[in-house]
Amino acid sequence: MKTIAVIEDNPDNRLLVHAILEDAYSIVEYESGPEALEGMATSHPDLILLDISLPEMDGVEVLSCIRTSETLKNIPVIALTAHAMSGDREKYLAQGFNEYITKPIVDEDILIQAIQSWLPENE
Repeated sequence: MKTIAVIEDNPDNRLLVHAILEDAYSIVEYESGPEALEGMATSHPDLILLDISLPEMDGVEVLSCIRTSETLKNIPVIALTAHAMSGDREKYLAQGFNEYITKPIVDEDILIQAIQSWLPENE
């Protein structure tokens, strides 16, 4: 079973993502960027769902650390964010996110399809 790291400070959002994905993936949850970077240094996920608005380090800073890490840099990272203004999608994709999904998650199929596009089941 592939592992997805969920980096999200809101417990309700983590619970929702967990409920949507738990049957198909192993889920590892982190409440902050530093906690996630420490945990992922020894246990590499197959994909990362990363909130933009986090305490301590925002999602863009966390992504920067991921992209400069030899062991983490090739892991797909999906921005999962409430930042949904015009131009935000393009801005975050240009900063190195592989995909961009807005919260709240109202259509779980959008999340599942994005994950499946980056984690083909036959790999």
